[in-house]
Amino acid sequence: MSVSRSRRERLLAAALVALAGLVVYWLAVDLFPYHSVNDDEGVYLAQAAMLLEGKLFLHPGALGELVRPWFFVADTAGGDPRYYSKYSPVAAGVFALGKLLGDANLVLGLVAAGNAALVYALTTAAFDRRTGGLSVVALVGAPLFLFTSAVFLPYAPTTLLNLAFAVAYVRTMRRNSPRWGLVAGAATGLAFFARPYTAVCFATPFIAHALGSLWWTRGSDRFRPTVVRLLAVAGVGAAGVGLTLAYNAVVTGDPLLFPYKAFGPNDGLGFGHHELLGYDRTYTPVLAAETTVRLLRTLTTEWTVAGPAGTLLALVGLATLPTDRDALTDPALSAPALRALVFGLVPVVVLGNAYFWGTLNGLENGLIGLLGPYYHFDLLLPLSAFAAAGTLALGRRLRDATRGLDDRQRRVVLALALLVGGSVAGVAGADAVGEPYGENRLRTENLAATYEPVTEQSLDHAVVFVPDPYGDWLHHPFQYLRNDPGFDGDVVYVLNEGDEERYRALDATGDRRAYRFTYRGEWAGAEQPVTPTLTPLSVERGERVAATTTLGVPARATRAQASVVTEAETVRYDVGRVDGPVTVNWTVGADGVAVTNHDDGGSARLSAGVSEVTLLVTFVDPQGTTVTYRQTASVERTGGTVRVIWPPETRVCALTTDCGREGLYVGPDGDYISGVSVETAATGTATEASAVS
Repeated sequence: MSVSRSRRERLLAAALVALAGLVVYWLAVDLFPYHSVNDDEGVYLAQAAMLLEGKLFLHPGALGELVRPWFFVADTAGGDPRYYSKYSPVAAGVFALGKLLGDANLVLGLVAAGNAALVYALTTAAFDRRTGGLSVVALVGAPLFLFTSAVFLPYAPTTLLNLAFAVAYVRTMRRNSPRWGLVAGAATGLAFFARPYTAVCFATPFIAHALGSLWWTRGSDRFRPTVVRLLAVAGVGAAGVGLTLAYNAVVTGDPLLFPYKAFGPNDGLGFGHHELLGYDRTYTPVLAAETTVRLLRTLTTEWTVAGPAGTLLALVGLATLPTDRDALTDPALSAPALRALVFGLVPVVVLGNAYFWGTLNGLENGLIGLLGPYYHFDLLLPLSAFAAAGTLALGRRLRDATRGLDDRQRRVVLALALLVGGSVAGVAGADAVGEPYGENRLRTENLAATYEPVTEQSLDHAVVFVPDPYGDWLHHPFQYLRNDPGFDGDVVYVLNEGDEERYRALDATGDRRAYRFTYRGEWAGAEQPVTPTLTPLSVERGERVAATTTLGVPARATRAQASVVTEAETVRYDVGRVDGPVTVNWTVGADGVAVTNHDDGGSARLSAGVSEVTLLVTFVDPQGTTVTYRQTASVERTGGTVRVIWPPETRVCALTTDCGREGLYVGPDGDYISGVSVETAATGTATEASAVS
């Protein structure tokens, strides 16, 4: 090969690698500005922020479980509550580098470019530069590579370490270089720290080659250098294992107890009963086989370059695998031997993941449908390498088949073949990328609308109560709203849990301005839109808090009745006939809760301490159909004074007096029954009203 051609191929490869990084960076910025709906992203980003502040633990203080992030383990070592991530800090450390660069998304592009460069290097080592360059094209065209690389999940960074190990291993064996062995050991050691099982699966074919090399060189003068090289790999790799165990000892107190096991003792590898956060399955070999078949079908038809066309090309490329025993048993890892190792990743990764019940969860929760079979991310190497080899093999076959034609006919046939093949690949590739792009775009648009009340204004020195549709976790699902590791940023996000918890949060955050972030509708993983609202809150205080609520009359309603409900009792008041907006004056005091301007029915007793108070106003039409306004406030009674968090949460319920978020009142722009409107105000008396600001 001429020097100029070699240089052109290197430049082309560099351009393709840069393209891979740019495309992934663009996807991260444009398609996932609020992250994907895989809430593990928030775990790694929170952990990255902790690492930048030199922290392995979160110390919530008085806020306690109200600020517990998704997938963080809770313990009380030392007496005080603290949280730590169930995941290793390696991927988070990579993402932290992006934060240091000023844009965390930059590191996603850099990791993608690194993976593309390493796929090129390995494919070139196994075939040639032309195949290596084409393998990068195949990689960049694979939806699995694009979408999984564009989010803050550990799969792409771990593959970067695995591929770095593979490249360094090839060089240490080919160049008789213990220094490259040290690099290989460091890479696989870090990969083990990041994702132990993934690293072991990837390394298995190389371990087999290493053991074979010792056997093949025994009794020869090549044995000692082989031992030295492999000891360099194993020694530094073992240090990575030691680092992992040391980290376990620091965070869990037991070097053999991994954080994910501390979080979910029945999570992890193997067949049998598994459980995580109340979800449990008996994972049998039959279920594993069914899951694996589904995943492989999904991977090979939807998530590789050009879908099934790319998979067929990879199958054609398998014809380049060596069949000669001498080629396979080469300690110096010749190109044919390396092809066998690259192919060896396929059964190891497939069978290894079949032994892990998490692959089933990924299918059932829909995340694999959005980001691809990310547990099989390492298979992008053999898929890309052999798809490139298959493409070139078909090209050679076509050239050979047209040798009998004259030059003009041959050029026409080759041009037509290139046009048809390129069109098929282009259409298949666009279709493969288009569907997940559209599904993720839909969710991003819904997330953007959901977060709009928060993002459209600059919150400063604030505490924001957030809903928890998936349980008692922050960042699940609203992972874009994250706290600083010290809970001392411009905004502190806390769960909107209950009455006592609200007062605890307000007291713990001092003079921060309080807000309630919530939404109307059912949260369905951002697949359906909701109507959000961000409401400023105040705490009204005094011997008595006087409130006024003015309500619009729902269409066709003719009569109304009001009630106040405390934990002690319910008192009803007849409003009577209605022909315009209804105003209800009501008071909350140490002596009780009462409506003061309709049918004096007395007051409802108010319990001491923190409790919930509800005002119900039910409108009835002549057919008996009801619409109920339900206002619920958190109240604290201490001696002769009360505190009320204002305004109350208001819901508009049809045919019932209680309803879920589908009835939440989010301001005048919401979609309600005709005639619905709400205005409300409150003032503390005897002592000054105090706003949380």
